[in-house]
Amino acid sequence: MVRTYRVFGISCDHCKNTIEGELGNLDGVHLVEVDVNTKTVRVGGDAREDEIRAAIAAAGYEVADSV
Repeated sequence: MVRTYRVFGISCDHCKNTIEGELGNLDGVHLVEVDVNTKTVRVGGDAREDEIRAAIAAAGYEVADSV
């Protein structure tokens, strides 16, 4: 399953790398794509919704909503 999230505060490659690093540490995640221009994060795999949101929060960002 691939889910897309709109995330507040993404503005540069550092943001992208930080979010990708946190999500990449989750069990069950096999795809992470952060788009700085659209401020979206695509996550593929079977990680739980709350785990994904917590990883994004741990990176210092807030999920606005699921797209």
